[in-house]
Amino acid sequence: MVVVLGGGVGGLSAAYYLIKNGKQNVVLSEASNYLGGWVKSIKNEKTGVLFEVGPRTIRPSGIQGINTLALIEDLNLNDKVKAIKSSHPAAKNRFIYIDKKLYALPTSIKGILRKTPPFSKALIFNFIKEIFTPAKICEDDSIYNFVERRFGKELADYIVSAMICGICAGDSKEISVKFLFSTFFEAEQKYGSVLKGMYKTGFFRNKSTEQKIESTNLSNKAKQERWSVWMLDGGLQTLPDALTSHVKEKGAEVMLNSPCTHLKFGNNEVSCKVGNKELHTDHVISSLPANTLAPLLREQHRILADELASINFVTVGVVNLVFNGNVLKLDGFGFLVPPSQELPILGVIFDSCCYSLNNDKTTLTVMMGGKWFNKYFGSNPKEEFLLTTAISQVKGILDINQKPEAHNVVILRDCIPQYVIGHYKRIDRIFNYIKDNRLPLSLSGSSYHGVGLNDVILSSRKAVNNFLKITSS
Repeated sequence: MVVVLGGGVGGLSAAYYLIKNGKQNVVLSEASNYLGGWVKSIKNEKTGVLFEVGPRTIRPSGIQGINTLALIEDLNLNDKVKAIKSSHPAAKNRFIYIDKKLYALPTSIKGILRKTPPFSKALIFNFIKEIFTPAKICEDDSIYNFVERRFGKELADYIVSAMICGICAGDSKEISVKFLFSTFFEAEQKYGSVLKGMYKTGFFRNKSTEQKIESTNLSNKAKQERWSVWMLDGGLQTLPDALTSHVKEKGAEVMLNSPCTHLKFGNNEVSCKVGNKELHTDHVISSLPANTLAPLLREQHRILADELASINFVTVGVVNLVFNGNVLKLDGFGFLVPPSQELPILGVIFDSCCYSLNNDKTTLTVMMGGKWFNKYFGSNPKEEFLLTTAISQVKGILDINQKPEAHNVVILRDCIPQYVIGHYKRIDRIFNYIKDNRLPLSLSGSSYHGVGLNDVILSSRKAVNNFLKITSS
């Protein structure tokens, strides 16, 4: 028997890969009454509009993207895929909000060669500066410090800080450059310059050798048609729903409202208290957040528990809004707000520009708080406070004069881990501890190797593959 802890996309993917590789006795436990984790799609009954509470789009590129598209094919969801191609306004037009104005980010060589507000000079000069800036030899650094040092303060303040808000709702002055942007960091450390390193390693050339996961019909189609991102008809929740149906059909036992309250490692066995059941298993795959897993290990493995508990998470408020008619004066994916602007929102996604369920409606998603959630909303705010704040910000920034005709508010507590400086070393210590102590435990999920859905799914595949290698040797 293999027990999978956590019924989010990570746990469901782990169960899927176990079954695909011939494991018959799989038990998956989930503390809540819902499978899918932070992925949740809600259809508003009043307007017929689909609200995405969590992620809504997925990138097709890289081995992570290829792996997810292979999973989509295996689950027979090809006809549900809706692609946004690179020529679509949602792919080309992205904005940042600086000094009470929205600015389009440069997306072409021409945009880099000329001075474009809010930047004080053409961005080409920032790239020239990078080539001649001496390297700072170090083990790690914050993304903000790295970009400011190599490309200038404006790029660090305006683009990178906003981008980190969009990726992990975090502070670029804390997030590790070595972990999130390792290619750029290693280029500086080895070649003295990001651009020199990228040129010498062939980063600018087309490379297929980096793809270690076999391409599929769907991933080949994504490449040929130049997809920017893709989504699923009926919402991204279609994916965890399909995974749930698949693993149940193949015989996995799925337990809802069954939190794991006790883990004890013995001789080649794990005693696992799940809900009101005591399970004895050969191996546990945990897709639980690191801070949820930590207390379960503290009694026997305090060092490991302390490392897991030191991974911090942030809370994000999500407010979905629907307006009657097309109230946007801009067409694009949305905009991000750098922390320097001191606003309670991280950014706004123009959902109705990305896909349209109802052409006479404007759907927006406002992302709020993150690293600064307590600063702007306190520890236990009422949803009404988030709603009025979101409406006020959207009306002011986008010049919308009408009231929304429908809304949805949710607070996603501790939803995104923060990969702070030194995260890669912490992850090494965690996985080495498990290996050195020969614990029958595998880890997957967003706490360790990436916060995106692609990262989570691939982490589960790798966890299962590593487990199978150990058991077969």
